[in-house]
Amino acid sequence: MTTRSQAQLPDDATFEQILDGLRSIVEHLEEGDLPLERSLEVFEEGIRLSRLGARRLDAAEKRIEELLQAEDAQTQDAAREPETVPLEVPGSR
Repeated sequence: MTTRSQAQLPDDATFEQILDGLRSIVEHLEEGDLPLERSLEVFEEGIRLSRLGARRLDAAEKRIEELLQAEDAQTQDAAREPETVPLEVPGSR
């Protein structure tokens, strides 16, 4: 029977799937009943998932920074726009 820690998650796995995979790997390693070679394989998969999760977090952080910078730029542009005041021409009423 293949458990989640034994089956590799694809590189396009969601962040939540990555966390679940890491939790499962930790549980299996903490049980201590895996042979050494299998423990190393599971550990290597944990490292791969850890790096994949870190890349996901980095990408999310970058996206948030981009959104905040875009919002900042919009706010600054709006602050720079001159306020338009309607011009009243005498006798035009």
